[in-house]
Amino acid sequence: MAGGGMMIGFSWLVSCQSDTDLAEEALVMPEEWFNVNAYLKIGDNGVVTIMPPNPEFGQNVKTSMPMIIAEELDVDWKRVIVEQAPFNSEIYTATNQFSGGSQGIRRGWQGLRMAGASARHMLKEAAAQAWQVPVEEITTAAGVLYHENSGKSAGYGEMASASAGIPVPEEVPLKELKDFKIIGHSQKNVDGKNIVTGKATFGIDYRKDGMLYAMIAHPPAFGMKLKSLDDSAARSMPGIRDVFAIKTLEDDYERGGFDTNAFPEMVAVVGNSTWEVMNAKKALRIEWEPFADQQVVVNGWGGKQTVTIPGGLESTASHVAEMAKMAEGSARESRRDGDPETAFKNAAQVIERTYTAPFLAHNCMEPMNFFAHVSADKAEFAGPIQGPAVIEQTLSARLGLPVEKIDIDLTRMGGGFGRRAYGHYMVEAGLISQKMNAPIKLVYSREDDMTFGIYRPTYYATYRAALDENGKLTAFHVKGGGIPESPVFANRFPAGAVDNYLAEEWSIDSNITIGAFRAPRSNFIAGAEQSFLDEVAEAAGKDPIEFRLELLERAQSNPVGERNDYEADRYAGVLELVREKSDWGQEQSNAARGVSAYFCHNTYVAHVLDMVMENGKPRVERVCCAIDCGVVVNPDAAANMAEGAITDGIGNAFFGAMTFNNGVPEKNNFDKYRMIRMSEAPRSIDVHFVESDVDPTGMGEPPFPPIFGAVANALYKATDKRTYHQPFLGDQQVLG
Repeated sequence: MAGGGMMIGFSWLVSCQSDTDLAEEALVMPEEWFNVNAYLKIGDNGVVTIMPPNPEFGQNVKTSMPMIIAEELDVDWKRVIVEQAPFNSEIYTATNQFSGGSQGIRRGWQGLRMAGASARHMLKEAAAQAWQVPVEEITTAAGVLYHENSGKSAGYGEMASASAGIPVPEEVPLKELKDFKIIGHSQKNVDGKNIVTGKATFGIDYRKDGMLYAMIAHPPAFGMKLKSLDDSAARSMPGIRDVFAIKTLEDDYERGGFDTNAFPEMVAVVGNSTWEVMNAKKALRIEWEPFADQQVVVNGWGGKQTVTIPGGLESTASHVAEMAKMAEGSARESRRDGDPETAFKNAAQVIERTYTAPFLAHNCMEPMNFFAHVSADKAEFAGPIQGPAVIEQTLSARLGLPVEKIDIDLTRMGGGFGRRAYGHYMVEAGLISQKMNAPIKLVYSREDDMTFGIYRPTYYATYRAALDENGKLTAFHVKGGGIPESPVFANRFPAGAVDNYLAEEWSIDSNITIGAFRAPRSNFIAGAEQSFLDEVAEAAGKDPIEFRLELLERAQSNPVGERNDYEADRYAGVLELVREKSDWGQEQSNAARGVSAYFCHNTYVAHVLDMVMENGKPRVERVCCAIDCGVVVNPDAAANMAEGAITDGIGNAFFGAMTFNNGVPEKNNFDKYRMIRMSEAPRSIDVHFVESDVDPTGMGEPPFPPIFGAVANALYKATDKRTYHQPFLGDQQVLG
């Protein structure tokens, strides 16, 4: 954690002072820096530079991680500069420098605190040695060291040089939560001013003298591969340097979990400018042909396995039929409690409903791009990637270079949420640079990006509930699957709250590539489950919040089974908080209300959504959100993530869908792929956090899944018609 070595410089330095402070007092740069550990260095004037290890794509880790370090360092936040840390898997082990799964702060919490606390201890040791006093008598506050008995004091800058030579302590005490001065207090995004003023911040902005530009042409349909290329017309166009085919993965390569790639062979066009390359790409004459069934070895999270990639050209219509057929057949059992078959047989009432959702495209606002400069003995990369560590071995194998010869600079990402965990575009950039023996910038067009794959899977789930004559839930059954994975989490609520419970799963292979999409699997199953629970509560004659709380009380006081992966009291806590803050049960003029709650990524979230009808179409008036994510590091940033997740979820619930016809994605840009518009966002969102002393948990993803259920339940109240299939509105406008 405290390993060091010289910190490399960066071109974008951001003071953590507010705009007003900056206008009044410019932060004076020190004449000399002293490296204390891999996460921070201190200038001779007391200014501190903190290096957050994880790449930033809008979740605000570039601010929140330095806040954690600064808190334990006990430095004035106004005297902090933030630089993105370089990729170095040997040094930054606390988080593996992976942004995804809402795990960055959770996994880095203790390590980042120790980085700050150990540095503070080393400064105290330096002061104690200089003043010849016991280190226990040294105190700190806002970047200043004090010895009360002698009246001596010194800024961190005065002791920085001496502290850099002091051995790193193996363990130091951390602050009590009650003593926090930075954590729990809102701080502005350290990149905020650069973003709104258009400074070069994102990967797409990255430039180097002499670099060329490249674009790729991939098959127009999933299930096809390159047959022949006629590039004569393109080669003769102005500014074009070369046109050639590349193969990103060798046929026998053992893939890692993030080596997903629908089109490992494609055509690259390289030239002097993006515009020239884009025009030349249109002049290519390429023949594509279907490929046969193939098998690849993937060494992912579940260990090594052989995965079948079927041939054929798939369509949405056939997908729906295949899933319906699978849902009627046998499935693998993933959990069983009690005797659900007998409970259903003896039920006074059985409710059965089926829910579906389509493929979804990520549609990051910044299309995929990467800079690469590969020479005979070194490779330099710079760009937006969520997990540099998971692509490093693939780059090494494909480029024929050892990992220690590969340098990766991490830029800010213009969106991610799973899409940028898959680094095929880095490999493409590297191969193109290697072939050209020149620095290049690979840029995807929006159409390239939207049709390349790594989609959210399409899902199908059937729920059944058994009620006795008193309206008590006696059995619960979920049977779910999808293309190409199941969305079922067998051990989540209401598992543990029902005596007789059954969870079953199935899946269908596909050549359409899928991947992590904001709260994987949860983003569908939460909406289906929460919609179904509302319908069951109505059949039982109970208030939907009270119905859930009764089940959670059972899960807390007398749980069924031992594998329940949620804490019932915390789950109930967010429902109780959202009930209070939303004034649940009180009439809301003409608004229809829907509630939903879900647990994922170690965090509990509940929403109450108010919907009104205008000109026969729904509009979301307000969303009240309650979250238990443990200690909240940066409240404003956490609320921003919730607001973004809520808006994103509403848009996907109403409109989101990627469809296919003979392997061809039918939507390739925003004129066809419907996104939520500003006028359709909720009129207000209020976010409330449960006060907690639990270590921080996930925040970027957990508010997303339950919003689908809240939309569906409010829509039912507004229209008296239940919705079971996403998107709920298709291509309709929310407002006229």
